[in-house]
Amino acid sequence: MSFRAFLRASVGRLRGKGIGEAVSAPTLETRRLLLRAHTLASAEEWFLLHEEARVREFLNWPPRSRGQALRHLRVRTQSTRLCRAEDFMALAVELEGRLIGDISLQLRAVASEVRSVEIGWVLHPDAQGNGYAREAAEAVIQFAFEAVHARMVLAVVHSRNTGSLRLAERLGFHELSRRESERLLVLTRDDFALADRGAERDPDMALPRPASGGRLC
Repeated sequence: MSFRAFLRASVGRLRGKGIGEAVSAPTLETRRLLLRAHTLASAEEWFLLHEEARVREFLNWPPRSRGQALRHLRVRTQSTRLCRAEDFMALAVELEGRLIGDISLQLRAVASEVRSVEIGWVLHPDAQGNGYAREAAEAVIQFAFEAVHARMVLAVVHSRNTGSLRLAERLGFHELSRRESERLLVLTRDDFALADRGAERDPDMALPRPASGGRLC
């Protein structure tokens, strides 16, 4: 059983319980990036992301035609709210008006004392190596702690995905366990703050503010 299947099975019976006030997808501006809800206007760039074998190597994404990629993107455009366990929120990573990747949060546990989200990120290979993934992840992790009030942020990373493992380490994640070819990583607010202080961050980077959907769930 994969880590994601295990997490789904662990929280499935809590699906009916919400976090209180639903949290809607934010628009976050960092120094170089715009993180926003997906739109169908990015369909061609989304298809090009899917077309890259290097992108699919460590994901569960199969090769997709333009039509299939469009349907996948349409689901992404509707993934804008966190309320109950397993809810999924996806944000486009945009650079100078062009979609270069995707970053997501999935609500895993809802009880306030153990609330957790799983983060995932993917960038087009042409955009890698410039610090964009770290910049996006820092903003979304802070959003998870401040707006979702998560106690922990989880990440499931393939053992051979050395780039994502290095990034996770720089963000402050540490390994919780291993299963088959995956590593389950965990990050607390304190871990993130400590990693933050040791990092070379641009002091002018715009940080996200807490946001909510305004409706009880």
